[in-house]
Amino acid sequence: MSTDEHAERFTLLRPLLFTIVYEILGSVTESDDVLQDSYLRWADVDLATVRDTKSYLARLVTRQALNALRASARRREDYIGSWLPEPLLLENNDASADVVLAESVSMAMLVLLETLTPDERAVFVLREVFGFGYHDIATAVGKSVATVRQVAHRAREHVQARRKRFEPADAATTAQITEQFMTAAATGDLEALLSLLAPDVTWTADSGGKTAASRRPVVGAQKVALVLMRLFRLERLADLRIEMVNCNHTPAIVLSGERPKGVFLIEIADGKITNFYAIRNPDKLLAVAAPRQISR
Repeated sequence: MSTDEHAERFTLLRPLLFTIVYEILGSVTESDDVLQDSYLRWADVDLATVRDTKSYLARLVTRQALNALRASARRREDYIGSWLPEPLLLENNDASADVVLAESVSMAMLVLLETLTPDERAVFVLREVFGFGYHDIATAVGKSVATVRQVAHRAREHVQARRKRFEPADAATTAQITEQFMTAAATGDLEALLSLLAPDVTWTADSGGKTAASRRPVVGAQKVALVLMRLFRLERLADLRIEMVNCNHTPAIVLSGERPKGVFLIEIADGKITNFYAIRNPDKLLAVAAPRQISR
């Protein structure tokens, strides 16, 4: 088989493979590295032995993603402040009607998946999001089918127990409230800002110790509003641009000068903002350069 056929099959499935790896790792940069390494391994495979390209490549990238996740565990333990997944910039028209996919790459879900073990995370992603069979998953994670069924059950219960009891806001409501928030923050309207926040709203900032940001989550409408007012006042003084983009299948706010200075994603329930995820680490903002395509 020619190298062209290897490349053609891999390229066709790349959006799917990237999505699997990103949901396991929560890092755009590491996901690209895993795919590059996986392709080199794939290029040496005799295609005559491959019955199902999709299952074969899904297993391959999952194994590589698990290796990368375990290797990065110590780095995350030593990380300064809160660790958040890298934001994933998407095409504006990529926010499809696939609700399962949209939720699975949301910042809230990725943060939740961080509480799972590496095996639980991989099994949950492959089974609950992408619907792979237990045999394929067992091959990918190197465990028996019976064990994988147990891991899947445990991971599913863990995720369900930590999900919000109320449904997240739909895309239109999220976009509307995000725009209202942008206006209030940009103009310094404290009263309008407070009207958008839930009483127990939480602000989580990820700076990696490389920029000024709260190293612990800030909880409560008044405290979070003060953080936001101070932040946006400083950004106005720095003459930074504020724009709304599609990150992780939800409207997100980007502050940028010559390059991105911060990405802010909000979580909304019952018409109020319940969580802010502020990515300020400049290393993680490198991923917010070119929009991606994802699929399942």
